[in-house]
Amino acid sequence: MSKIKFLVLTMIISFLFSCSKEETYPDIPHIEFLSFAKIQNEYNVDEKGILTISFTDGDGDIGLAQGDTFSPFDPDSEYYYNFFIKYLERQNGVLTEIDLPFTNNSRIPIIASDLVNKAIKGEIEIELFFNNPISQYDTIAFEAYIVDRALHKSNVITSTDIIVKK
Repeated sequence: MSKIKFLVLTMIISFLFSCSKEETYPDIPHIEFLSFAKIQNEYNVDEKGILTISFTDGDGDIGLAQGDTFSPFDPDSEYYYNFFIKYLERQNGVLTEIDLPFTNNSRIPIIASDLVNKAIKGEIEIELFFNNPISQYDTIAFEAYIVDRALHKSNVITSTDIIVKK
């Protein structure tokens, strides 16, 4: 490649990168509900589903490593999990939180960001069991929020109503 072609190519690449606007977000995570996709078992009964949310975080400190088990992320701490999900049933028209015998809370792994711009955005998907066989109600929803490593709590979101095929 000639020096002139290399110089022109370098100038074009530099121009393109200098024109790209750096994304900035608040340091407190922000999430939005995107979707819930149901998965049926072999008997055509809704069994589990995929909850998808989008997120932004200005300082890129979302996620925990497997070794993050010391205070404040120890197993007995409220911050052991960083993705909090409540199971709600629509009972007589009102969304009511139901205590299940298991937790839907989860630990989001560390989400890498580049070294120049710490701001990150993306989507998180989590598989959840959602059919409560002892319940007479067929409409549920999920309420969720995340917490970053600085213990900043995101906004709380609620999914759309989900009709459960029992």
